[in-house]
Formats: sequence, C-alpha cells, structure tokens
Amino acid sequence: MCGIVGYVGMRKAAPILLNGLKRLEYRGYDSAGLVTVAKSGSRRYRVVGRVQNLDKLVKGLDLPMTCGIAHTRWATHGKPNETNAHPHTDETQQFYVVHNGIIENHEKLRAGLEADGAHFHTETDTEVIVQLIAKFFDGSLEAAVEEALKHLEGTFGIAAVSAADPMKIVVARRGSPVIIGIGKDEMFVASDVSAIVQYTDQVIYMEDNELAVLTPGDYQMMSFDHKPIQRETFQIDWKVEDEGLNGFPHFMLKEIYDQPETVRNACRGRMNVSEGVAVLGGLQSKMDEIKNLRKLIIVSCGTSYHAGLIGRYIFEALTDLNVEVELASEFRYRKLRLDETTGVLAISQSGETIDTLAAIREARRKGALTIGLVNVVGSTIARETDCGVYCHAGPEIGVASTKIFVSQLVILNLMALLIGRYQMVSLNEGVSLLKALNRLPDQVSDILARASQIDELARIYQKFDNNLFIGRQTHAAVAMEGALKLKEISYIHAEAYAAGEMKHGPISLIDENFPTIALLANDASYDKMLSNIQEIRARSGPVLAITYEGDDQCARHCDDLFRVPQTHDLLQPILTTIPLQLFAYYCARYRGTEIDKPRNLAKSVTVE
Repeated sequence: MCGIVGYVGMRKAAPILLNGLKRLEYRGYDSAGLVTVAKSGSRRYRVVGRVQNLDKLVKGLDLPMTCGIAHTRWATHGKPNETNAHPHTDETQQFYVVHNGIIENHEKLRAGLEADGAHFHTETDTEVIVQLIAKFFDGSLEAAVEEALKHLEGTFGIAAVSAADPMKIVVARRGSPVIIGIGKDEMFVASDVSAIVQYTDQVIYMEDNELAVLTPGDYQMMSFDHKPIQRETFQIDWKVEDEGLNGFPHFMLKEIYDQPETVRNACRGRMNVSEGVAVLGGLQSKMDEIKNLRKLIIVSCGTSYHAGLIGRYIFEALTDLNVEVELASEFRYRKLRLDETTGVLAISQSGETIDTLAAIREARRKGALTIGLVNVVGSTIARETDCGVYCHAGPEIGVASTKIFVSQLVILNLMALLIGRYQMVSLNEGVSLLKALNRLPDQVSDILARASQIDELARIYQKFDNNLFIGRQTHAAVAMEGALKLKEISYIHAEAYAAGEMKHGPISLIDENFPTIALLANDASYDKMLSNIQEIRARSGPVLAITYEGDDQCARHCDDLFRVPQTHDLLQPILTTIPLQLFAYYCARYRGTEIDKPRNLAKSVTVE
C-alpha cells in the first residue's frame, strides 16, 4: 500500500518526485523520503509523517540530479520513524531501494547477511533487498538486482538506483503494482498512474516476475530469467485536472458531488433503451460462455464487497444464476467446486487489490470464467480476467470510496440486465430499468442539493460515540456501507445489521446514547422495518430514518428523517447511499478528523 515514484531524464528529479509523492499520499503517509543520485554522489532525505514535511525539508536546497526515487510509507515491518523510512541504503550508501510489499523470508536473509558482515540499521524487511544488491553488485545495477530477486520470497514492487551506476532505475514486480511512464527523453516509474499523469499519458503495466531498466528516453523489460519482453502501451484516459479539488475542501466531498456525472459515465454508450438491453463491449467476446453460466460468485473486499452483496440481489432479480458473494480474502480457503459453468466476478476499485487478485487466480486455476469490474484501465485484475467492464469514473483520491461504489452498483445492474435479457427479463422490464437509470443522475443531484439537511443531522448525531445501522434486503448491505464510511473517517464506532437480527442480540445495546440509522425502502420489507424502529424507540433509542419520498408513516416513529427520491427497486440502494456518505463526511468534519487521509488506512490494499 506504499507509494513509489521514480524519474530519470533531463529535468531535475526532486520536484517531480515530490509532486508524485503528493499525489500518492493516499497510499500511505506514516513517513516519506526521496533520494537523488549522480556520479558525484547521492542526496537522501527522509521524514516522519506527511509528504509536506519532506517538502519543507528540501525546500530551497540545490538538488541538480536528474535521477531519483521516492516513497511514501504505510508501515508493515517496523514503526513509523525516520530510520525505517524509505529509501533504504546499504553500508556504503551507494545503493538505494524503495519497496511496496512484504518480504516473507527477510529474517532468514538478514541473519545470513549479518553472518557475512553486513550491518543493519532498520527494523524493515526492505533493508535486506538493498543489502543483497550491494553484495551482488559487480558493475551492473540490473545484474545485482536480478541476482537479489532470486533470494526473495513474498511480494514486492521495487525501484533501485545507485551512484555507482547513475542515470538508471531498475524496477521489478511480484504481486505489487509497478507502472512505467514513457516520456520524451525521460522515463518514470510509479505504483499508481496518478503520480505521473501530469508528465505523460503513455504507460506500461508491468506483470509479475518482470524486471525493467529505465534510462533517459529508453527502457528494457525482461523476465526474471532474463528473457526479453515486449509489453503493450496504454493511454491514460483521464487528465491531471481531474484530480483537483475544484473548490471543495476535501476530495471526499468533491467525489460525492461527482456522482451525477459518475452515473452518466457508467451508463454512457451502454444502454439501448428501446430494446431494453445493456451494451457492454468488454463482455462481448465471452458472451457465449456467460450465457451458459449456472453460477456466479462475486469476490471483493471492503466497500466493493458491499457492492457485491447488493449485486447478489440484482443478479437474482434479473437472471437465473445461482449467486454467492465471498470476501476475497477468504475465497482461497474454501473448498469450492468451480468449472466452466461458474463465473467469478471480481470487483475492485484499483484493480490491484491483492486478495481479490489472488481469488481470481485461484478461480482460473480451477476452470471458472473470470470477469472484472474495475476502475483503472490496464490494472492487473483488468489484464488477468477473461473479460470485464470499466467504471470510467476517473480518479478517486479520497481513501473512503464513494463515487466508485455508486458506479459499481450501476454497472452491476447493467451486467445483470445484459444476461437477464437472454433468460427471464422481458422487454418492458428492461426498458423500465434503463429509463430509471437515465433519471438517476438528476435524482442524485436532488439529494446533493439538500446536503445542508444532512449537515444539520450530522451536527446532532456526531456527539454519539456508537451507532447502529439497520436495513433489510439490499439495504442491509447499504447499512454495512454506511457504517463503514462513518468508522473510516470519523472514528465513530458503528455496527450494521440486517434488521431481522435485532432481536438476536444487538437490541441489548439500545439506550438513549445509542442511536440507530434505519434505512427503509418502498418494498415488502417496509412494515417490518417500521416494527424494528418502534422496538428501538420503546427502549429510548434515538432513530434517524432514511426513507423515500411519499412515505408518510415513518415520520411518526422516528426522531429525524431524510427522504430520497423513489426509483426502480434495484436502483434504490444507490440513492439511499448518498445521504449516508454525506452523513459520514459531515460527522468527520465536526469531529475534526483527517477526512481524506484517515489514520491507519490506505486507498489500495496491495499487501496481505
């Protein structure tokens, strides 16, 4: 989950590295550091905390070197301090490495290197990499890195430089993302395209067990056994201005307000309303296989897992598929029967989530058709699945996912409709859903126009240290997402339950200091939800209800209320989600927390 950026070319490296780190800070912010190298020597700077601390440290310094690497850390081995901050170096201070991942055999390697006379200065697993490179260096940095890699077990994305072999960056990948950026007489490396999109829109996504040597204006790629590799170049489909705050105080709020356009982008060119069908080009090559599926397993983590839970209801409503949803981190440990009639749908914002990636690799090994739903073009999951669909939502910088969740729900409806029109969905049903999708952006805008009401509710409820979220059917998963958002950014404890579970334990927590956020839908579960609310009120529990326009009963049974527009049943979770996102945001703002960079969290989970 750490962030890596590197540059070699004709320009001064330090400003480019610092700018890249600022754009990568959502990947980790325990500490940060950079090193620039030249024949005359190297200059390394490291700090604890945010990238702004590093920026202050090097401000005004003369750093003319045109080659360097940098890192922002999310700690795995070793406490966040300056000593453990990357880049790491060897005893001679000629070799430097930045690393994302976990070296599983680092203790054994450390013991062997110490026996050979090496002196270690950090608690990190990364230091063994640079010590190995120094040990094996014999005039060629790439040869030393290549030899060092033979000894490493675990996952890594690394970049290495040396004053002994300057104007060269050697990068390698196994399990952690590494992206090469191609410029004119300059080359870039990063763990995320956001770090380099200001400088180039031409990138290469490295795959596992690959190594590359970057020099100004050129690169060479090879496998770990030294076989040359030619890799496709991708064009980044968004611009640096997409990452700006545009006047918003936080990226999270900006991205919540992006959602009308997010919905439009998810639907654009993908709906034939008159025929009631979805048009998803990314699935077309495998449609014969998709039409013959009997079972669909959705694998995902975090917010994407909640999207998958809602997706189960969507696919069950529109298709004949038997649908299961699995946490990707647990999928590998189940004894599942998979064959060519099983599809495994992997949902991931980044397309690099390590557990989700491992799940699809296991599924492919066992013969299942793999489908991806990701936001990042060219990401590992996008490349390794048999087919898939992109969100096209643009970059999401806030650690707490908002617009990608909504985009995922829209596309899950389109995917299910595509299959369902071959099975059980009538023309009229298809047309009805697509027309409702066309209305959705304006309905999201309607909710955002009333954000001040949510702000006022958050001012009242942020004083509580514990919250309960409840819902039924699709709204049980929406409750889980609402609770997660509140926990992530405000640090308020929140639990989510399917409302039918209230009497099986959670109701014992209810008192005047334990509020409930109750989610009501205009469906068969409505009366039961009202009964749940009445049970909570009977025990003095405050209730904030999120319900639909036209609901006149609920107001008599709750303390506070917010209504969302009515829409198609399968789209209602999208509209219910928007006020929960705003509620979490405003609670966090009143509590003064770091909204875009919540403690202990990073945007992309690329290590196990």
